[in-house]
Amino acid sequence: MAYSTQQIKLTHLIFGGSAFALLLVLTLGTVLVLWLNADIKTTLSPSDWATINFTITQAIVSATLSVLIAVPTARALFFRNFKGRQFILTIMGAPFILPTIVAILGIIAVWGRSGYISEFISNFSINPLNIYGFTGVILAHVFFNIPLATRFIIQGWSAIPIEHFRLSAQLGINTSGITRHIEWPMLKSVIPGIFLLIFLLCISSFAVALALGGGPKATTIELAIYQSLRFDFNFAKAAQLGIIQFSICAILGLITIIVSKPVQFSHGLDRKVERWDRTHFRYLLFDIFILTLVCLFLFLPLFSIIIRGIIPIFSLPSTVWIAAFNSTTVAIVSSFISIGMALSMSGLIVRISQKFPITSQSMEIVSFLTLAASPFIIGTGLFILIFPYMSPFIIALPITALVNAAMALPFSLRMILPAMANAEKNYGKLADSLGMTKFSRFRFAIWPRLRRPVGFSAGLAAALSMGDLGVITLFAPADVATLPLIMYRMMSSYQISAASGVALLLVSLSILLFWVFDRGGQLEHNVR
Repeated sequence: MAYSTQQIKLTHLIFGGSAFALLLVLTLGTVLVLWLNADIKTTLSPSDWATINFTITQAIVSATLSVLIAVPTARALFFRNFKGRQFILTIMGAPFILPTIVAILGIIAVWGRSGYISEFISNFSINPLNIYGFTGVILAHVFFNIPLATRFIIQGWSAIPIEHFRLSAQLGINTSGITRHIEWPMLKSVIPGIFLLIFLLCISSFAVALALGGGPKATTIELAIYQSLRFDFNFAKAAQLGIIQFSICAILGLITIIVSKPVQFSHGLDRKVERWDRTHFRYLLFDIFILTLVCLFLFLPLFSIIIRGIIPIFSLPSTVWIAAFNSTTVAIVSSFISIGMALSMSGLIVRISQKFPITSQSMEIVSFLTLAASPFIIGTGLFILIFPYMSPFIIALPITALVNAAMALPFSLRMILPAMANAEKNYGKLADSLGMTKFSRFRFAIWPRLRRPVGFSAGLAAALSMGDLGVITLFAPADVATLPLIMYRMMSSYQISAASGVALLLVSLSILLFWVFDRGGQLEHNVR
């Protein structure tokens, strides 16, 4: 990426450097705390090895199933033109911003012992699916990751020149030939990165394991860390497992960055490519079949949340509304911190990229450290660091906001950095030649080109923070809760009706925050 040559000023060093320093403290700093407190000399017990094995196994199975289902789904959505296509593409983004605990409740409502699917198949004397343990974890991870994999693979198809398909039609190449010579090379280039990304997300998925896993045969590394901290107060064991978790994620994250192909979102989703070879009825029937199954799989849990939560939401206790206030406050604060860090880091990277390209590239890679150090790993390090000096429970909400901001940072930076680079390249020199001051330069030349990515990034950060159930479970005392935490407590005590009401409230607030921030970024900026 080519950035414009601009003078590195003290303000960029102060703000950008401070943001990078904070990121390093939250990631490598907390990992160092884990390393210093880990009982390295103690060998892992058989239960620890079983935990590691389950963590890796479920991630492999989840990533494999997600990719296998996403390929035909993406092909059908890309090549078929039908009413509702754009709606399906839009709704497929819902699981990404949908609070994890809410989606889990929806999955239980559909697949649980008394769920819609279980009641239906019981009419045929078929035993209901065991939603807890290995099966439930896989089911939830596939639910979350099919849309992500589908969107990426669609972008892969959109990158194939239309002329390739037209030439194939002129030459009379059959479907197998098109698949072998055109589609398969694309899939080989994009699928490894998608698989590794989903694999990484499944390894660090704490909420799914907490709600649907547990027990000796279905415990992930993060769940074992949680149990060591909150119940056993075995900091050495928690630190040891934390180092293992970070090592696995760091290696996977590095490999993901290397093998992943850059993908441009929004390009290609409205392209229409005519496939003469897929007009046969059997192909049409297969596409209808796969799209129907995927839509039912994704939309039924979302639909059940709305249906089951409408009535209970009007009779929620006061503690829920206090938790709603806590969640909203944490989300807004987290969003502002994330955007502030992303803007500061982007400004510094853009300024130094021309003179020190290797340094700027390294700084971009550093920003993705949070993919390796999951929120739970960061929270564990902070918990161990703070515990000897003060009660970590006192600062539960500020710590949650800070960690959530760090977790949203890679997404914010990926959106804001290219926009700032283009703004500096196209308008920065002009603003400097006109002698604009720092404030007016940023206000009139740079900020109007950053509004949209900043708004979307802020909305995404707020939505992700609203649904977090990782850090808050470590730090929250009994009398402090966020909506995801109080919802989990209700589910654990079998208050499913009340939990459904909380779920609907949580979804509504998440969507509202995302819309407000995103809409704010789309408002026109009047330049005088």
